[in-house]
Amino acid sequence: MLDRADHLKSIQADREDLASAIRLAAYFNFHEGICNHFSVQCDGPEELYLINAYGWHWTEVTADRLLLIDGDGNVVDGQGEVEASARNIHIASHRANPRHKAIFHVHCPYATSISMLEGGRLLMAHQTAARFYGRIGYEEEFGGIAVTEEEGERIARQARDNSHIDTMFLANHGVVCSGPSIAQAFDDLYYLERAAKQQVLAQSTGLPLKLIPEETVKLTAEQFQRDFKVYATKHFEALKRLV
Repeated sequence: MLDRADHLKSIQADREDLASAIRLAAYFNFHEGICNHFSVQCDGPEELYLINAYGWHWTEVTADRLLLIDGDGNVVDGQGEVEASARNIHIASHRANPRHKAIFHVHCPYATSISMLEGGRLLMAHQTAARFYGRIGYEEEFGGIAVTEEEGERIARQARDNSHIDTMFLANHGVVCSGPSIAQAFDDLYYLERAAKQQVLAQSTGLPLKLIPEETVKLTAEQFQRDFKVYATKHFEALKRLV
């Protein structure tokens, strides 16, 4: 168990990395206005989360502008308010799969466009897509803005029932990328949007996609996962130097 000094250091480290992830999302145009949200579950015995406060543009977010909230969504530290859908989606999703320390929800253009298609799926037509093989879920119904706890629970149900899922496409809505660290969640978000963009551009030619055989997709996914933690950490450290 962390002592108080280590606990505070851990929260501060999470603050700095989460703020960087939010500014990077703005840098890459993953966000939409001030209404998307990133969260991190803090280490320690208490149920505490860091989350972006409503009203700041993502380029303005700093470590000290993040809110620390409890499991009821009450602000424990920081100034500002938690947007209702952020509170409902993130608390339910963290509880649904405790393996996910970081949960990032955005309306990034290309991945969101796939969520708008009838039967939209990320297709295994490029090695970048293959890194997500076996780790993607699809919420098939749109239930409106998540202004109620019930809608947050509905969105989180697949995370609860399928603990292997790290990436969710929300029908007519956007995507959620989750991971055991901020670096790994952001790495998935970065490459998910890349894979979606590659697919949308390829499909825009009107020619059929050349899909990768499933056995090769499985092999490629395994190759990605062997070094995922190390690569994601190094990639995130490099990206942080941009902001």
